[in-house]
Amino acid sequence: MAADWTTIASLATATGTMVLALATFSSVRSSNRSARLAERALSVRLRPLLMAGRLEDPPQKVRWGDDHIEKVEGSEAVVREVDGSHYLAFGVRNAGAGIAVLHSWQLAPDDGSADAEQPDVSRFRRHTRDIYVASGDLGFWQAAIRDADDEFRAVAEDLIGQRKVFAIDIMYGDHEGGQHTVSRFSIAPLGEDRWLCAVVRHWHLDRDDPRADD
Repeated sequence: MAADWTTIASLATATGTMVLALATFSSVRSSNRSARLAERALSVRLRPLLMAGRLEDPPQKVRWGDDHIEKVEGSEAVVREVDGSHYLAFGVRNAGAGIAVLHSWQLAPDDGSADAEQPDVSRFRRHTRDIYVASGDLGFWQAAIRDADDEFRAVAEDLIGQRKVFAIDIMYGDHEGGQHTVSRFSIAPLGEDRWLCAVVRHWHLDRDDPRADD
């Protein structure tokens, strides 16, 4: 039986096309994977991560816009009421590889729950200025509650007046304006007029939560 060269040629062409398509698909997948890995590596180099200050950290002088000045010691927090104004501050360390830019915050009760839900950042209060903390460096966070009709005032007067544990949630990101994260700092009474600061939770806003169930 004579070979049908037309059919054989068509089959060979089809096989070659399929092999080329598979090779192209594999190459595209490999390129996409390499691009994702490169993007992830770049993100890691830019990602900040705030932690509480250490006991041995040097004191920092913090000044507010009304010229009120406090000294922040190590891992302690400043919680001070002066003439009806509440001044809050504590030291932070940037354990990440990128510069941290602190954008906004909220004050909230802290029940110590490990199942705390991610805060609603639309309710956060923007800082009057951005606060920068360099990678591997020590910095601070600060805020004040002054106005009589401030929505945080009633919460502050209850929690601080009764010397209860409370939380400060800080939203921050990298210097490129991405990788937004919320870190929760727990402020607990320590002695008669002292407060201790510790970080208890991080929420990544621009990517999946690593603690989320599959």
